[in-house]
Amino acid sequence: MSGDMAPLAMTMGDPAGIGPELALAAWRDRAPDAPFVVFAAPDLLAAAARRIGLTAPIIETDPPGARGAFLKGLPVVPLRNGVEDAPGRPSAANAAATIESIARAVEAVRQGEARALVTNPIAKATLYEAGFKYPGHTEYLGALAEAWGAPAFPVMMIWSETLAVVPVTIHIPLAEAPKALTTELIMRTARVVDRDLHTRFGVARPRLAVAGLNPHAGEGGAMGSEEITIIKPAIAGLRAEGLDIVGPLPADTMFHPRARARYDAALTMYHDQGLIPVKTLAFDEGVNVTLGLPFVRTSPDHGTAFDIAGKGMANPASLIAALRLADRLTR
Repeated sequence: MSGDMAPLAMTMGDPAGIGPELALAAWRDRAPDAPFVVFAAPDLLAAAARRIGLTAPIIETDPPGARGAFLKGLPVVPLRNGVEDAPGRPSAANAAATIESIARAVEAVRQGEARALVTNPIAKATLYEAGFKYPGHTEYLGALAEAWGAPAFPVMMIWSETLAVVPVTIHIPLAEAPKALTTELIMRTARVVDRDLHTRFGVARPRLAVAGLNPHAGEGGAMGSEEITIIKPAIAGLRAEGLDIVGPLPADTMFHPRARARYDAALTMYHDQGLIPVKTLAFDEGVNVTLGLPFVRTSPDHGTAFDIAGKGMANPASLIAALRLADRLTR
């Protein structure tokens, strides 16, 4: 089973979060031409369906059987590890099942049984309690890709029709971001963005805009030297390689409509510098896309929302957008 005929592989996410009910809502609002299969605990999904009042037959299957089952119910590949059904109460006891869901969904993609990976939100702090050694989803997926011999340099892009941003430094404390920022890191990140925008998104010649690190992009060195010593050399090197790239630009003036019209993706120097504007402009439509992997991975642009888990309040729009984008990128 491969190509157009394969389903999308969806992970469970943290069982105590909104992932289970989002998966159910996405099936309820399903598009028949983009079937998906969830790697999860069937009993967990059945209980979630009852809580939110959704009639959704849970069909235990394997990935090749998902397409035939999809119109009859939600196809689920059962996990081997147990899951505690306690919405809103995260527990390290669920870490093994959460990680298994990701690993087995990735393996299904590797085997050609699924054509892309769509992940529900995880709680990194809960996984850390259980000994998870990766900073987040993105880094773990890179390790899984490396494990099967596929070189990877995973890059997180938050994509929407309105704005696409790529933070060069990601899940580290703000105080550590300037120390982690290097010319080589910017160049490696930009190369991946340029390549994947071209090969996967079909952008003939991607236009990239790079933010400065400091206010006013350093104001010629008066507000910081990183623009001069780190960012400008990276941009010069990338231009020499043929990339269409500009910057460093003041971050406070590069996200209004006229500025956004001049680029296809913005590279920002730290997490919130890019994620605040994209989540402000397209919170329900934003999709987390991991570039630089040998497979397509998308995810909702939000977290586990433990405070509303199990209450039927979760909006599936971002997960549905992630499914649609994964479908689009693998057709």
